[in-house]
Amino acid sequence: MPISVTARIAYRFAKPTDFLLQMEGAAIPEQILSGPGLTMSATEHCARVAGEDAIGERIWLRTQGDFTAEYAIEADITRTLPDIASLPNLAPHDLPGETVPYLFDSRFCPGDRFQSFVEAEFGDTTGGGRIAAIRDWVAGKFSYEPGSSVATTTALDSFVERRGVCRDYAHVVITLARASAIPARYVSGYAPNVDPQDFHALAEVFLADLDGPAGTGSWHLVDATGMADPAEVVKIGVGRDAAEVSFLTSYGMAEMLDKQITVQAT
Repeated sequence: MPISVTARIAYRFAKPTDFLLQMEGAAIPEQILSGPGLTMSATEHCARVAGEDAIGERIWLRTQGDFTAEYAIEADITRTLPDIASLPNLAPHDLPGETVPYLFDSRFCPGDRFQSFVEAEFGDTTGGGRIAAIRDWVAGKFSYEPGSSVATTTALDSFVERRGVCRDYAHVVITLARASAIPARYVSGYAPNVDPQDFHALAEVFLADLDGPAGTGSWHLVDATGMADPAEVVKIGVGRDAAEVSFLTSYGMAEMLDKQITVQAT
């Protein structure tokens, strides 16, 4: 399904500052991108580096003063979308090595703290059935409240308060999946129907393939906010949590002047 994306950000840096930018859709087989792409203000330094798991790219920039970046593309999404509840999990010892880091605790996702909870709440489920139950539990128990969390809010904080934004919903799903020995990672993307429209956060979990050889698996998007259809998500990047997939990470003071994002199914 074709998805049209336009995005603009503007910042002011009082001093020469290094920062990482990650706002382009990832060039991966499940989404074919076309269009003008990214245009930016002139900077002192500009270098591209691979994103986590080679999904998407970050750009190292260094500048002082006002900086703007504008992005415009159309994405043709061809993602495979099985019924997630029907997918089995892989035993931890059968997981591919590259998925193992997504079982561990990370800055915002303390999965170890929730092992007793997931067994008590979801103990009669396994694999994709557990992920579907976790998604539905978060959707039913949490309130979506813009401004209710801050950059330091963890999944444990959100679990206690039962509210947050897409970032917090994704962190809780990821944390509960990891507590269930299912690899889970954070996905930054663009999606229609996000309200208010912004960069969107989802979870992605690794489950066994139904039709592939034994021991094989794939990543599957999960959005407990209910706003993003996995068939319409343009992935930007992935990471263990939001700290690894921020659209802009500044190593100095940065003042946001503007952010405008429009995403539409065409």
